[in-house]
Amino acid sequence: MPALNPPVIVLMTDFGLRDSYVGQMKGVILSIAPDARIIDLTHEISPQNIAHGAFILEKSSGYFPAGSIFVSVVDPGVGTSRNAIAIQTESAIWLAPDNGLLSSILQTRRVTVAVSITESKYLLPVRSSTFHGRDVFSPAAAHLASGVPIQNLGKSIDPATCIKIPMPECHTLDNGKTWEGSIIYTDHFGNLVTSLDTQLLDRSKKWHVHAGNHRHPLARTYGDAADQQPLAYTGSFGTIEIAIRNGNARETLGLKDGDPVKAEST
Repeated sequence: MPALNPPVIVLMTDFGLRDSYVGQMKGVILSIAPDARIIDLTHEISPQNIAHGAFILEKSSGYFPAGSIFVSVVDPGVGTSRNAIAIQTESAIWLAPDNGLLSSILQTRRVTVAVSITESKYLLPVRSSTFHGRDVFSPAAAHLASGVPIQNLGKSIDPATCIKIPMPECHTLDNGKTWEGSIIYTDHFGNLVTSLDTQLLDRSKKWHVHAGNHRHPLARTYGDAADQQPLAYTGSFGTIEIAIRNGNARETLGLKDGDPVKAEST
Protein backbone atom coordinates (compact mmCIF):
# COMPACT_ATOMS: atom_id res chain seq x y z
CA MET A 1 0.00 0.00 0.00
CA PRO A 2 1.55 3.33 -1.01
CA ALA A 3 2.29 5.90 1.69
CA LEU A 4 0.94 9.39 1.11
CA ASN A 5 3.19 12.38 1.70
CA PRO A 6 1.76 14.37 3.32
CA PRO A 7 -0.57 11.71 4.79
CA VAL A 8 -4.36 11.95 4.43
CA ILE A 9 -6.58 11.27 7.45
CA VAL A 10 -10.32 11.00 6.76
CA LEU A 11 -12.76 11.58 9.63
CA MET A 12 -16.31 10.22 9.85
CA THR A 13 -18.39 10.55 13.03
CA ASP A 14 -21.87 11.15 14.39
CA PHE A 15 -20.60 14.07 16.51
CA GLY A 16 -22.07 16.92 14.46
CA LEU A 17 -20.32 20.30 14.32
CA ARG A 18 -22.18 22.19 17.04
CA ASP A 19 -19.84 21.02 19.80
CA SER A 20 -16.06 21.02 20.04
CA TYR A 21 -15.55 17.26 19.60
CA VAL A 22 -14.36 17.28 15.99
CA GLY A 23 -12.10 20.25 16.60
CA GLN A 24 -10.45 18.46 19.52
CA MET A 25 -9.83 15.38 17.38
CA LYS A 26 -8.14 17.52 14.73
CA GLY A 27 -6.07 19.28 17.37
CA VAL A 28 -4.77 15.96 18.68
CA ILE A 29 -3.94 14.73 15.19
CA LEU A 30 -2.05 17.88 14.20
CA SER A 31 -0.17 17.96 17.51
CA ILE A 32 1.32 14.56 16.63
CA ALA A 33 1.36 14.73 12.81
CA PRO A 34 1.48 18.43 11.86
CA ASP A 35 1.87 17.69 8.16
CA ALA A 36 -1.26 15.55 7.95
CA ARG A 37 -4.07 16.59 5.65
CA ILE A 38 -7.40 16.07 7.40
CA ILE A 39 -10.57 15.55 5.36
CA ASP A 40 -14.03 15.53 6.90
CA LEU A 41 -16.07 12.83 5.21
CA THR A 42 -19.05 13.69 7.40
CA HIS A 43 -19.88 14.30 11.02
CA GLU A 44 -23.62 13.96 10.47
CA ILE A 45 -24.11 10.21 10.68
CA SER A 46 -27.43 9.64 12.45
CA PRO A 47 -26.59 9.41 16.17
CA GLN A 48 -25.61 5.86 17.17
CA ASN A 49 -26.68 4.56 13.74
CA ILE A 50 -23.89 2.08 13.01
CA ALA A 51 -25.49 0.79 9.79
CA HIS A 52 -25.72 4.33 8.41
CA GLY A 53 -22.04 4.88 9.14
CA ALA A 54 -21.02 1.55 7.60
CA PHE A 55 -23.01 2.35 4.44
CA ILE A 56 -21.47 5.80 4.01
CA LEU A 57 -17.97 4.51 4.66
CA GLU A 58 -18.27 1.79 2.02
CA LYS A 59 -19.92 4.01 -0.61
CA SER A 60 -17.50 6.92 -0.14
CA SER A 61 -14.10 5.39 0.49
CA GLY A 62 -13.32 4.68 -3.16
CA TYR A 63 -13.04 8.40 -3.88
CA PHE A 64 -9.97 8.87 -1.68
CA PRO A 65 -6.34 8.25 -2.59
CA ALA A 66 -4.76 4.91 -1.84
CA GLY A 67 -2.95 5.02 1.49
CA SER A 68 -5.57 7.14 3.24
CA ILE A 69 -6.19 6.58 6.95
CA PHE A 70 -9.89 6.47 7.86
CA VAL A 71 -10.96 7.29 11.42
CA SER A 72 -14.61 6.33 11.89
CA VAL A 73 -16.37 6.86 15.20
CA VAL A 74 -20.02 5.96 15.71
CA ASP A 75 -19.72 4.42 19.12
CA PRO A 76 -22.75 3.82 21.36
CA GLY A 77 -20.64 1.31 23.31
CA VAL A 78 -17.81 3.73 24.15
CA GLY A 79 -16.30 2.93 27.53
CA THR A 80 -17.47 -0.69 27.50
CA SER A 81 -15.44 -3.82 26.79
CA ARG A 82 -15.72 -3.41 23.02
CA ASN A 83 -12.33 -3.22 21.27
CA ALA A 84 -10.83 -0.33 19.38
CA ILE A 85 -9.44 -1.82 16.17
CA ALA A 86 -7.27 -0.91 13.20
CA ILE A 87 -7.27 -2.89 9.99
CA GLN A 88 -5.17 -2.53 6.88
CA THR A 89 -6.36 -3.41 3.40
CA GLU A 90 -4.60 -3.10 0.05
CA SER A 91 -5.74 0.51 -0.29
CA ALA A 92 -6.17 2.07 3.16
CA ILE A 93 -6.04 1.81 6.93
CA TRP A 94 -9.26 1.88 8.94
CA LEU A 95 -9.64 2.71 12.62
CA ALA A 96 -12.98 2.25 14.38
CA PRO A 97 -14.71 0.72 17.38
CA ASP A 98 -15.30 -2.99 16.89
CA ASN A 99 -19.09 -2.68 16.78
CA GLY A 100 -19.92 -3.38 13.14
CA LEU A 101 -18.94 0.02 11.76
CA LEU A 102 -16.40 -1.67 9.49
CA SER A 103 -18.83 -4.41 8.39
CA SER A 104 -18.88 -3.46 4.71
CA ILE A 105 -15.11 -2.96 4.60
CA LEU A 106 -14.50 -6.35 6.20
CA GLN A 107 -16.90 -8.00 3.77
CA THR A 108 -15.63 -6.35 0.57
CA ARG A 109 -11.88 -5.80 1.11
CA ARG A 110 -8.99 -8.15 1.71
CA VAL A 111 -7.61 -7.44 5.17
CA THR A 112 -3.83 -7.83 5.42
CA VAL A 113 -3.36 -6.74 9.06
CA ALA A 114 -5.78 -6.36 11.97
CA VAL A 115 -4.90 -5.24 15.50
CA SER A 116 -6.60 -4.10 18.66
CA ILE A 117 -5.48 -0.57 19.57
CA THR A 118 -4.00 -1.04 23.04
CA GLU A 119 -0.41 0.24 23.05
CA SER A 120 -0.57 3.17 25.47
CA LYS A 121 2.35 5.13 24.01
CA TYR A 122 0.29 5.72 20.87
CA LEU A 123 -2.75 6.98 22.82
CA LEU A 124 -3.28 10.08 24.92
CA PRO A 125 -1.86 9.59 28.41
CA VAL A 126 -5.15 10.56 30.08
CA ARG A 127 -8.16 8.95 28.43
CA SER A 128 -11.83 9.74 28.96
CA SER A 129 -14.25 6.82 29.16
CA THR A 130 -16.63 8.66 26.81
CA PHE A 131 -14.42 10.24 24.13
CA HIS A 132 -12.26 7.61 22.47
CA GLY A 133 -12.47 9.55 19.21
CA ARG A 134 -10.09 12.11 20.73
CA ASP A 135 -8.13 9.98 23.18
CA VAL A 136 -7.67 6.69 21.29
CA PHE A 137 -8.47 6.86 17.58
CA SER A 138 -7.06 10.33 16.79
CA PRO A 139 -3.62 9.80 18.33
CA ALA A 140 -3.36 6.29 16.90
CA ALA A 141 -4.17 7.61 13.43
CA ALA A 142 -1.70 10.46 13.81
CA HIS A 143 1.09 8.07 14.79
CA LEU A 144 0.28 5.94 11.74
CA ALA A 145 0.48 9.08 9.61
CA SER A 146 3.89 9.77 11.18
CA GLY A 147 5.19 6.39 10.03
CA VAL A 148 4.44 4.05 12.92
CA PRO A 149 3.62 0.56 11.54
CA ILE A 150 0.07 -0.57 12.21
CA GLN A 151 1.41 -3.69 13.96
CA ASN A 152 2.85 -1.46 16.69
CA LEU A 153 -0.58 -0.23 17.80
CA GLY A 154 -1.43 -3.41 19.69
CA LYS A 155 -2.04 -7.12 19.62
CA SER A 156 -2.78 -8.85 16.32
CA ILE A 157 -6.34 -10.12 15.96
CA ASP A 158 -8.14 -12.37 13.49
CA PRO A 159 -10.30 -10.11 11.27
CA ALA A 160 -12.85 -12.92 11.11
CA THR A 161 -13.59 -12.27 14.77
CA CYS A 162 -14.43 -8.58 14.23
CA ILE A 163 -18.06 -7.65 14.74
CA LYS A 164 -20.21 -7.54 11.62
CA ILE A 165 -23.80 -6.34 11.58
CA PRO A 166 -26.51 -7.18 9.05
CA MET A 167 -26.39 -4.43 6.44
CA PRO A 168 -29.54 -3.16 4.71
CA GLU A 169 -30.06 -5.41 1.71
CA CYS A 170 -31.95 -5.56 -1.54
CA HIS A 171 -33.58 -8.91 -2.35
CA THR A 172 -36.13 -10.45 -4.69
CA LEU A 173 -38.61 -13.27 -4.18
CA ASP A 174 -39.86 -13.46 -7.79
CA ASN A 175 -36.77 -13.64 -9.98
CA GLY A 176 -36.28 -9.90 -10.25
CA LYS A 177 -39.80 -8.73 -11.02
CA THR A 178 -39.81 -6.89 -7.70
CA TRP A 179 -36.99 -5.93 -5.33
CA GLU A 180 -37.46 -5.23 -1.64
CA GLY A 181 -35.28 -3.11 0.61
CA SER A 182 -35.48 -0.38 3.22
CA ILE A 183 -34.75 3.28 3.87
CA ILE A 184 -31.21 3.57 5.25
CA TYR A 185 -31.12 7.24 6.18
CA THR A 186 -32.34 10.73 5.31
CA ASP A 187 -29.84 13.16 3.80
CA HIS A 188 -29.45 16.90 4.43
CA PHE A 189 -32.13 17.74 1.86
CA GLY A 190 -34.71 15.36 3.32
CA ASN A 191 -34.18 12.80 0.53
CA LEU A 192 -34.69 9.18 1.58
CA VAL A 193 -31.71 6.98 0.66
CA THR A 194 -32.67 3.32 0.24
CA SER A 195 -30.89 -0.01 -0.12
CA LEU A 196 -32.50 -0.71 -3.52
CA ASP A 197 -29.54 -1.18 -5.88
CA THR A 198 -30.52 -0.04 -9.37
CA GLN A 199 -27.82 -2.21 -10.97
CA LEU A 200 -30.07 -5.18 -10.17
CA LEU A 201 -33.05 -3.75 -12.07
CA ASP A 202 -33.84 -4.90 -15.61
CA ARG A 203 -33.40 -1.67 -17.57
CA SER A 204 -35.67 -2.92 -20.36
CA LYS A 205 -38.64 -2.59 -17.99
CA LYS A 206 -40.37 0.36 -16.37
CA TRP A 207 -40.20 0.51 -12.59
CA HIS A 208 -42.30 1.99 -9.81
CA VAL A 209 -41.14 2.46 -6.24
CA HIS A 210 -43.50 1.79 -3.32
CA ALA A 211 -42.87 3.29 0.14
CA GLY A 212 -45.58 3.57 2.77
CA ASN A 213 -48.78 4.57 1.01
CA HIS A 214 -46.88 6.18 -1.86
CA ARG A 215 -46.03 4.92 -5.35
CA HIS A 216 -43.64 6.73 -7.68
CA PRO A 217 -42.32 5.96 -11.17
CA LEU A 218 -38.55 5.63 -11.31
CA ALA A 219 -37.33 8.90 -12.83
CA ARG A 220 -33.92 9.97 -14.10
CA THR A 221 -33.48 13.22 -12.20
CA TYR A 222 -35.30 15.91 -10.19
CA GLY A 223 -36.36 17.75 -13.33
CA ASP A 224 -38.67 14.85 -14.21
CA ALA A 225 -41.07 15.92 -11.45
CA ALA A 226 -43.04 19.13 -10.98
CA ASP A 227 -42.18 21.49 -8.17
CA GLN A 228 -43.08 20.04 -4.73
CA GLN A 229 -43.96 16.69 -6.29
CA PRO A 230 -42.44 13.35 -5.15
CA LEU A 231 -40.18 11.23 -7.29
CA ALA A 232 -37.90 8.21 -7.08
CA TYR A 233 -34.55 8.21 -8.90
CA THR A 234 -31.07 6.66 -8.86
CA GLY A 235 -28.91 8.60 -6.43
CA SER A 236 -25.16 9.11 -6.51
CA PHE A 237 -24.60 5.94 -4.43
CA GLY A 238 -26.26 3.82 -7.11
CA THR A 239 -29.31 3.12 -4.98
CA ILE A 240 -32.86 4.40 -5.29
CA GLU A 241 -33.67 7.60 -3.44
CA ILE A 242 -37.07 9.20 -2.83
CA ALA A 243 -37.35 12.97 -2.89
CA ILE A 244 -39.71 15.90 -3.15
CA ARG A 245 -38.55 18.31 -5.83
CA ASN A 246 -37.51 21.45 -3.93
CA GLY A 247 -38.97 19.94 -0.76
CA ASN A 248 -38.37 17.50 2.09
CA ALA A 249 -39.50 13.91 1.43
CA ARG A 250 -39.17 12.75 5.02
CA GLU A 251 -41.43 15.50 6.33
CA THR A 252 -43.91 15.42 3.43
CA LEU A 253 -44.27 11.66 3.04
CA GLY A 254 -44.02 10.72 6.72
CA LEU A 255 -41.41 8.02 6.09
CA LYS A 256 -38.43 7.21 8.31
CA ASP A 257 -35.23 5.21 8.52
CA GLY A 258 -35.88 1.47 8.42
CA ASP A 259 -39.23 1.69 6.63
CA PRO A 260 -39.62 -0.92 3.86
CA VAL A 261 -39.47 0.04 0.18
CA LYS A 262 -40.12 -1.97 -2.95
CA ALA A 263 -39.30 -1.55 -6.65
CA GLU A 264 -41.84 -3.21 -8.96
CA SER A 265 -41.50 -3.70 -12.71
CA THR A 266 -44.37 -3.07 -15.13
